[in-house]
Amino acid sequence: MATLKVGLVSPEREVWSGEAKMVVAQTIEGQLGILPGHAPVLGVLLDGSVVKIERADNGEMITAMVGSGFFSIADNEVSVLAEQAELGDEIDVSAAREDLQSALSSSGEGTPARRARARLRAAGAED
Repeated sequence: MATLKVGLVSPEREVWSGEAKMVVAQTIEGQLGILPGHAPVLGVLLDGSVVKIERADNGEMITAMVGSGFFSIADNEVSVLAEQAELGDEIDVSAAREDLQSALSSSGEGTPARRARARLRAAGAED
């Protein structure tokens, strides 16, 4: 069975890398599902969105909040290069809820609120 080689990185660290069956990313042009054999693409990530990775080893689905950034697909390799990225299982849900309330009260529905909502979605705690 063909798989994708996936790397999710931020300036601070490599957030996740491994083999995957599928990757779903939200771009500024819409949601994109990536399977093995996908045509080459270079895209812009939607700031404050969630990337989902279905692992090839049938392990738990990887979900991560991503800030602005890019992704590329070529030869069954997917690179997700995000300004900010955080795995869902690393997110402190109560802190993310506080961040959302603070962002909403100070700047409304701007980028900080969008990122806080994405953190909650990645952690499985929809706001």
